Amino acid sequence: MGVIKQLRDTEPFNHLPEKVFDEIRAAARLERYRQNTFIFRQNDPPTGFLYVIKEGMIEITVVSPGGIDMVVDYRQEGAFFGGTPIFTGETYTGGARTIKDCECYLIPEEILKRAEADYPQLREYFSRIVMSRTRRLYSEIVSNHNRENFAQMEAYPFKKRLSEIMTSPVETALPSESATDVARRLIDKGVSAVLVADEQRSPMGLITERDLVAKVIVPEGRDRRTTTAAEIMSPDPHTMPPQTYMYEAMSYMLSHGIRHLPVVDRDEVVGLVTLRDLMRYRSQKAMLMLGSVREQETFEGLGAIRREIVTLARSLLSETRSTPEVMEILSYIHHGIIRRTFELCLAQMEREGKSPPDIRYCFMIMGSGGRREMLLNPDQDNGFIFEDFPDAMLSKVEAFFVPLADMVVAALQRVGYPLCSGKVMVNNPLWRGRLQEWEERIKDWVNEPEPQKVRYSSIFFDFTPLVGDGGLTHDLRDIVHREIREFQGFLYHMMSLDLRYKVPLGMLGRFLVDKEGENKGKISLKQGGSVYVVDCIRMFALERGLPALTTLERLKLLVGQHVFGEETAEHIRAAFEALTFLRLRNEIELIDQGESPSHYLDPNALGRNEQDLLKEALGAVSKLQDATKRHFARTPF
Repeated sequence: MGVIKQLRDTEPFNHLPEKVFDEIRAAARLERYRQNTFIFRQNDPPTGFLYVIKEGMIEITVVSPGGIDMVVDYRQEGAFFGGTPIFTGETYTGGARTIKDCECYLIPEEILKRAEADYPQLREYFSRIVMSRTRRLYSEIVSNHNRENFAQMEAYPFKKRLSEIMTSPVETALPSESATDVARRLIDKGVSAVLVADEQRSPMGLITERDLVAKVIVPEGRDRRTTTAAEIMSPDPHTMPPQTYMYEAMSYMLSHGIRHLPVVDRDEVVGLVTLRDLMRYRSQKAMLMLGSVREQETFEGLGAIRREIVTLARSLLSETRSTPEVMEILSYIHHGIIRRTFELCLAQMEREGKSPPDIRYCFMIMGSGGRREMLLNPDQDNGFIFEDFPDAMLSKVEAFFVPLADMVVAALQRVGYPLCSGKVMVNNPLWRGRLQEWEERIKDWVNEPEPQKVRYSSIFFDFTPLVGDGGLTHDLRDIVHREIREFQGFLYHMMSLDLRYKVPLGMLGRFLVDKEGENKGKISLKQGGSVYVVDCIRMFALERGLPALTTLERLKLLVGQHVFGEETAEHIRAAFEALTFLRLRNEIELIDQGESPSHYLDPNALGRNEQDLLKEALGAVSKLQDATKRHFARTPF
């Protein structure tokens, strides 16, 4: 893709006239960078260029309080980076490192600065994130928290990405090469596996030392000189993209029983990760926790791991700048514990001589668990979906799944997940059923949106599969989007109920705390803040039929569909991250004091900067509420 074509289609350059593009075309030069090269590092002085990626992939890094480079974003063909210092004069706020060989167009800053005089939106675009008060306050407070609390636990490796630990380049062989040649490669290069790939470096199979022994050496009469790589390879190997977190890869490899994982970027092999690589980087607490979940055979053992999550959260929060990453990691471990609890219940049913009927089913979780936004004390929100089996099987299905549902809910409570106060749990008949029954239920919720049904739907719409046939949830998602398309007035009712209350901030900037009860003098960071971000973004995502589940993934897609501008979205992101950070830190502090974790806190006990941050975040949420109300009040029905 040419630099001019890319810029013409990209904000903020799409507002520039042709004469500026002529200057860029004449002055831009093409540079090539080798794999794993820093184009610039955090705090380096400006190079004087805006970089536009012609080919390859770049990772954006920041330095953690422990002095380690953390990957925070990825840029691919067509994206640009390194523009902010051109207009702010400041050093780079992050580094840019190549994941594989890259070519970039370099646009001299002089052209952009001249264009700025007539088109000030250029400066505004590159400066507005830096100038966001919410973001700045949040970054300062998180940085201070990190310096004060940085723990000497190996938390960061748990969040490394495959691009940071993979072996590259990968030793490859063509499918026509002989087994002898492959064996010689293994010995000469000192590697444990060779990837079989075509001439475009698309993976076709994997050959390990074990493959050579089992398929060439052991069988009698096998001629290793004429046996080809294609004949002995394990075809269609499991692969993952370079931005995958290490904890995801380790869990995947353990669950699939594989020791080698090719790292693939858009069908091209860019690296290889082995289980040994992952074990070398495993963290003292986090990796052991993740691995031991699958090994547990008792609910008591899972409960012990569940209680240790606060230790991991404290370490991650002290080390990282990205609260959403912490949420995702905590959710991943919660998912593992809940999944293993279900498996133990299933095994117990089978020991009692109860076999599951031959139907497709899925155990799903909802709410914060479905969005992968779980913190320290999530309650239970779960349900069953069954395929549309005939009525004649109903008694047999219920004879197995009703006692299983009761067992799962009780076991999860025993492990440490409180019962849902609204009984949104799999042991409630309302939260299990055949696909056709779910369709009738959703149709009823959408077309007769009384308050209780809207509350149910707000939890339910964030469902995700955890055990069983995940295809059933895809069918369920299609039903949800179809019903909402047919009656979008439902979103008006959802807005009217979910946004009945405002954020706890008065006109003069005073916190509106609870006046009585056990939370007197406090505000809820969840019910008074972050839940409004979740609800508003969900409504816009439902209106557009978007598949994403996490709040920030939904927001990103909404920006891509021009529902929100990038500046507005940044304010929303910063507010959501700030509220989540304050809430998670509060939960940790309460647990450390021997109390139950809670989303209530006394805002007047915060420091001045933290109070300012909370006010700025709540102000951004209030604006989002107003925009959502205006939009959905116009919904025709």
